[in-house]
Amino acid sequence: MKTIKTTIIIALLLITSSSFAASIGVGPIKTFGIFAEKETASTIARLELVKLEKYQVLDRFDMQEIEDYSEYQSCFGKSCLVEYGEKLNVDYILSGNIDGLGNKIVITLKLVDIKGKSIVKTHTSEFDNQEAELQRMIGIVIQEMHDIAVDPILKKQLSFNNEVITSNNVGKVSNRGPRMGVAYTVGTLNEFAIRPESQGGLEISPIVSNLGYQFEGQYVGTENFSALFEGLINFTGLEQGKFIPSFSLLNGFRFGKQGWEFAFGPSFGITKTSVGFFTEEGKNLLGESEPRYWSQTEYEASEFAENAPYAYGYEFTRNLDTRGRLDFNTRWIMAIGRTFQSGALNIPVNVYYSSQKGGGMAGISVGFNVTRNKTNIN
Repeated sequence: MKTIKTTIIIALLLITSSSFAASIGVGPIKTFGIFAEKETASTIARLELVKLEKYQVLDRFDMQEIEDYSEYQSCFGKSCLVEYGEKLNVDYILSGNIDGLGNKIVITLKLVDIKGKSIVKTHTSEFDNQEAELQRMIGIVIQEMHDIAVDPILKKQLSFNNEVITSNNVGKVSNRGPRMGVAYTVGTLNEFAIRPESQGGLEISPIVSNLGYQFEGQYVGTENFSALFEGLINFTGLEQGKFIPSFSLLNGFRFGKQGWEFAFGPSFGITKTSVGFFTEEGKNLLGESEPRYWSQTEYEASEFAENAPYAYGYEFTRNLDTRGRLDFNTRWIMAIGRTFQSGALNIPVNVYYSSQKGGGMAGISVGFNVTRNKTNIN
């Protein structure tokens, strides 16, 4: 019985000692595009090798005892690593590189057999750019190099997903640039445009030009969908000697590779208004035959009725009037369109409707810009 126990103990000792028979050193692991330096990467790799319980792993103090230690800190090729391993008197040496490439981290490690003077294993894995998890990433690569099963959930969480995800700005198109177009006024805006200047109108054609500049900021972007904020500074009526400024703040959605877009949001501007009333068609205050016109007054209805009895019964309202006071006005814009592309040239074309109380403008807008680069939203 004692003989059997002794045999088992000796066998276990032999197995254990043989499992630790091979010695290994960790050479420099080159890093690029990440914050971690090569010394940090080598230290992490050394820790993960210890967890395997397969090698006698040299710590950094043992490795620093050799002569010309600093000369081997730029040693990445096979011949140089073999020489480094011979100096360390180890069986194997591990080296490689870690590269941050856009939205992913690529880790490549190689295991060099010093006696055989050959690379016996090489393994490469792509991970999502989560540098805080660098130790787990290196651990996965080392385990897979040694045919050790990796936690599938952990690997899935860290692996780079080559499909498009909403946190990445893939295929972004920016339509920031000049805009120009034409619009037709309807309702109260149409009446204000064609009303004579003597009645506080603009006395212009109801078809007006628009000239402006659009700014864009994307907050979600994929290959086939983008969500963005749009700001548009616009000036209306310049061709007819009028200066009507406005600023629009829109939320836009761009779909598909064809660049279809839908946007909506408020528009803000400054205009002049006054209190008054519109006469009936066919008569004025004196009862004479005359087209319908706007009569301005800052009187209240009761006071005006006493001063102008012929006007009694008209509805007093505040309307657009170039003779009145400055007022802040708002509109709501809905637009749909498409961006045409020719190489780096983008040509956005949109039809839109700008509405306000009693009226609005319907028009078309065209712009152009050049895509200079594609950036990450993060």
